[in-house]
Amino acid sequence: MPLEKGLASKYMYITFVIAAYWVVSILTVFMNKALLSSDTVNLDAPLFVTWFQCLVSVVICVTLHKMSKWFPDYINIADGSPFKRDTLKKVLPLSILFTAMIATNNLCLKYVGVAFYYVGRSLTTVFNVAFTYILLGQTTSLKCIACCAAIIAGFWLGVDQEHVAGSLSVLGTLFGVLGSLSLSLYSIRMKQTLPVVNQDIWLLSYYNNLYSIIIFIPLMIISGEHTTVYNYEKLGHPLFWTAMTIGGVFGFAIGYFTALQIKVTSPLTHNVSGTAKACAQTVLATYWFNEKKSFLWWLSNTVVLTASAFYARIRQLELSKEYKIETQQLKV
Repeated sequence: MPLEKGLASKYMYITFVIAAYWVVSILTVFMNKALLSSDTVNLDAPLFVTWFQCLVSVVICVTLHKMSKWFPDYINIADGSPFKRDTLKKVLPLSILFTAMIATNNLCLKYVGVAFYYVGRSLTTVFNVAFTYILLGQTTSLKCIACCAAIIAGFWLGVDQEHVAGSLSVLGTLFGVLGSLSLSLYSIRMKQTLPVVNQDIWLLSYYNNLYSIIIFIPLMIISGEHTTVYNYEKLGHPLFWTAMTIGGVFGFAIGYFTALQIKVTSPLTHNVSGTAKACAQTVLATYWFNEKKSFLWWLSNTVVLTASAFYARIRQLELSKEYKIETQQLKV
């Protein structure tokens, strides 16, 4: 009986974590969409919005670090020296990719609808396969390549249907492709950078957000966003800053719940959960924004989601097989 209660509580906790990931992730996308392109906010400064979210993340990291000294049994945030020359040299290249990734993702979301957002950024898997071969020399199975071909087909069908519907944003789609590209490069570079911070994801998050705050400043000046923000009529409104802060908290929270979901389940379960979440997010967005989509538009989403899920499953089986072979060789 105690064993059954233990398993029940474990499964309840896992269910809670997955549900929290879904809620926070979907709310983050909708919140960012409101901040970036809604008539209520009406601030044409996507880089500033992204910069402020990085600032909120840094404040949260510093606060948690202080609290870890008071409650070491509950919070464990390592000390960091972000401006040491060796740290800058090894982490800054990753932070540049991180800045590009979050900037292009938000720019994509500014110009495309929430319903098309997932398809617009669906080429990450394809870029992962390409860059893994180009940069690391690792080949990919024909099954995975077939999944990538299906993702590309679904992406192009989605773009075509957006064009047919008259809602295609070429600029938003371009930023989506650039977001996928930078996310792919970031993932590869992150694996090489994690040993520098002793595999501490939160310390790396602190460095990335802190460096991004600095990197975004010249970008905002070059784009003229500093003038836009200065002349913004709601700059002194508490509601605006409340919404901005909530967006920043959501941005930090999604990183936490992503890591937590992987920890309590597995990378494969996280991928499946993320794919299912994207499906729910797309359906919810069409309902929320009262959008009517064609059969082929829905087909494009189905193709991308299914191919992405199959790719994750195939890679999981391949990695498991490779691990078993390596274990057997070590025993011999």
